[in-house]
Amino acid sequence: MILHLPLLTLAGYLAGVLTTLSFVPQLVRVWRLRSARDISLTMFLAFSLGVFLWLVYGISLHSIPMILANGTTLALSVAILILKLRFDHRR
Repeated sequence: MILHLPLLTLAGYLAGVLTTLSFVPQLVRVWRLRSARDISLTMFLAFSLGVFLWLVYGISLHSIPMILANGTTLALSVAILILKLRFDHRR
């Protein structure tokens, strides 16, 4: 069964919201604890690069759900990376 395009678009938005919001608790935790010691720098660098490339791909397709989700996820991921570098540097 093929989904109707607006339903697929809705699924895209919902997927983007859910995957993007999953980073908020991690960002809040790092901020509150002032520590990101348990976060892998290599993983977050690779993840951020991957999200950036998904954002570029979404822009090339003019896909608003991909652009919004990956743009926001990239911002959250980079924020976690910055906090990790800042807090790890202090130790």
